[in-house]
Amino acid sequence: MSSEAIPRAEWLQAEFGALRPALVAHCYRMTGSYPDAEDVVQETWLKAVRGVAAFEGRSSLKTWLYRIATNACLSELSHRSRRVLPAGLGAPSDDPGARVLADDSIAWLGPLPDAVLGDPGEVVVQRESVRLALVAALQHLPARQRAAFLLREVLSWPATEIADTLGVSVPAVKSLLQRARSRLDELDLDDRPPPGPEHELLGRYIAAFEAEDTAALRAVIHDDFSLEAVPHPVWFQGVDVCLPFLERAFSAPGGAPRLLPTRANGQPAAGSYRPDGPDGLWVFTVRDGRFSRAVKFHDPRLVTAAGLPAQ
Repeated sequence: MSSEAIPRAEWLQAEFGALRPALVAHCYRMTGSYPDAEDVVQETWLKAVRGVAAFEGRSSLKTWLYRIATNACLSELSHRSRRVLPAGLGAPSDDPGARVLADDSIAWLGPLPDAVLGDPGEVVVQRESVRLALVAALQHLPARQRAAFLLREVLSWPATEIADTLGVSVPAVKSLLQRARSRLDELDLDDRPPPGPEHELLGRYIAAFEAEDTAALRAVIHDDFSLEAVPHPVWFQGVDVCLPFLERAFSAPGGAPRLLPTRANGQPAAGSYRPDGPDGLWVFTVRDGRFSRAVKFHDPRLVTAAGLPAQ
């Protein structure tokens, strides 16, 4: 390796290390999966290492890395189905006694623990753009529309840079953006909570849940509260269905799991623990001072990814 190549390799490593959390967030928005995002970012690193010697500096190294990552995501998405949450599959069940069975044949949307996003300042910047409802809505967009929308609306890239990244014309980029915005407007993403005591609300929910106190739970959830669990297609909506379902779950051997507070997707979240260890991550949506939605992701690895203990 030449003496000139060594500083360039070190420069790449430093820049990539600083940018890595933001690249993971970008690839998560694109793919809807934290594990897939990690894989794509690793692929981005390998491609960058192979290509850095030929990097000509016509754009910033940051832009170059995002370009590699975006195209790696597009390649990944070319042979994957749209990722969904249970509510995206059909109407809720009105039977709290309904059988809830896992279906791993479905391409499920996953959460993104805030701990992955790096330092607290970066987390604040990224939270709005990784909301669970927004990432689920992005899955309705074709991959190129999704990429154009994210590069413009999240990263504030000009149309010329987006066109260069996607290999299309500037008018084509403008068309992609127009169609993406129109589709997202149809999906009505009014899920952004005003600033409020989310930590206190989560604490009340956890205390009520662990005490198996459905009356106390009722006080912190909306009438139209919805309950989902990945990878289970059956889901529930409305307190008259959700609370009886939870009561049934509480009566199972071992009772209610232990919950520890954290954050994911810029939202209140909780790691769930059974006596033998973690069993998944809850992500909550707040509306008007109460919870309107709870989604549990049955994947123990998410608990430690969220910065919580393994036991």
